[in-house]
Formats: sequence, C-alpha cells, structure tokens
Amino acid sequence: MTEEVASFFSGPFLLIVMLVIMVVIMIVPQRKREKKVKQMLNSIKEGDRIRTIGGFYGRVCNVKDDILTIECGPDKVKLTISKGAVSTVDSADVENDKDVKLTPKDEAK
Repeated sequence: MTEEVASFFSGPFLLIVMLVIMVVIMIVPQRKREKKVKQMLNSIKEGDRIRTIGGFYGRVCNVKDDILTIECGPDKVKLTISKGAVSTVDSADVENDKDVKLTPKDEAK
C-alpha cells in the first residue's frame, strides 16, 4: 500500500501541483496588470498628457466613450484615436510648465 501511495505522489500528483503553481505564477500577475491598464484608461480626462503606442505625444482635448481627441505638435494638430491606443497617461495636475527652460549646470554659471 505504501508503494502505491508513493507512486501516486511522485507521478500525477506532482504534475498537478506543478500546473497549479505555473497558473498562479503566470496568470495572476497578468490579471493585475490588465486591471491597472483598464483603470488608467478609464481615468483619462481632458487636459491629461498622453503617449500612444505609436509614439505620439499629445494633450487630451475631448473624451467621448472609447474615442479621444488629442492635440499634437507645435501646430496643435488634432488627432482622433481609440482609448486602447494609449500607452501612458500623465495627469494634468503634474504637467510641466512649458515656459521653464532647463539649462545644464555649466551654462547656468
């Protein structure tokens, strides 16, 4: 009887335990990431600065369901994009002042 129990724990039981561990290691962090991304996309509001997955930087002008209108570049070109195309969001509260020029320490003296 002890040989049967030992063979059960070394064969199928070990495989099942390894599969459960693999699922926990791979799927749980992915769900957490997806939840954070969904929360970020739902919190986009007018005035936020964003970067798209295509590399465009802009300021959100209009939010309508799943569609965003953003201003890009010095000519304030307006683009209409999907919320799913947003890679990162910088809140309007933390937006940098455009008039401030950063100079290297050598030139500041």
